[in-house]
Amino acid sequence: MNHATGAPAIVRAGVLNTSVKFEPLTASIGAELLNVNLGDASRDKALADEIHALLLEYKVLFLRDQDISRQEHVAFASRFGQLEDHPMAPSHPDAPGLVQIYKTPDHPMDRYENAWHCDGTWRETPAMGCVLRCVECPPFGGDTMWANMVLAYEKLPDDIKAQIADLRASHSFNASFAAAMPLEKRLAMKAAYPDAEHPVVRTHPETGEKVLFVNAFTTHFVNFHNKSRVRYGQDYNQAGGDLLQYLISQAYVPEYQVRWRWKPNSVAIWDNRSTQHYAVMDYAPCHRKMERAAIIGDRPF
Repeated sequence: MNHATGAPAIVRAGVLNTSVKFEPLTASIGAELLNVNLGDASRDKALADEIHALLLEYKVLFLRDQDISRQEHVAFASRFGQLEDHPMAPSHPDAPGLVQIYKTPDHPMDRYENAWHCDGTWRETPAMGCVLRCVECPPFGGDTMWANMVLAYEKLPDDIKAQIADLRASHSFNASFAAAMPLEKRLAMKAAYPDAEHPVVRTHPETGEKVLFVNAFTTHFVNFHNKSRVRYGQDYNQAGGDLLQYLISQAYVPEYQVRWRWKPNSVAIWDNRSTQHYAVMDYAPCHRKMERAAIIGDRPF
């Protein structure tokens, strides 16, 4: 993207001029970078820019054997923008902005995973992207999957595209992370993180692509109830709810997905604006410790 002008920078397959060696993992999404050390990229703007261009094309990038420091992890992610904290997970004390996603057999809530989601859509400005590094993982299980939500939108029937073109939806922290909290604490969290409203189809700010932008944090459409869609008030809940669940389910389509098996020091970098992901909980009673830097994004339009 031309950051001076804000002009979109569409990157198409076959036109990338890069020194980075990579292998696409599916025909739809994902590539593995083969000759990159993110510690080097944290200090080399040109290398970070090459990775950024590949990210726009493949939407999620993977690397093995990234024995980097937490400070290098944060420095690399900061090449993309300012980092954000998470209200439900602490940052590492030695690396502010590096959120600890530690799952252990000892804590019952740590056995709770997951749903197809886009990080932080309950915020007014959801994350632009994330850099996730595996610190410890089980010998098998615990994979993560990503889905290409640009492709999910492209493949929708034309009548559905027309129906959702102007729809907006509410995304809720209160109905997800805060739902199991005691009432007083939940209401305090709702005041701190009020529900956010976003377009059902957002435009990627760098590529101009259309993205299907509903996920597990989405609770309902906010402007569905009008005479063009609803004959009687009773139509609203059934028709709107059915349509929303149909749209959310598009991330479940295997042809839109890539699946990554973790090893210690493996890294995933994803564009949170154009993908969803799902962390598979199939590794009890093992530990799974990940560290994630999330980059603050912009308001979807």
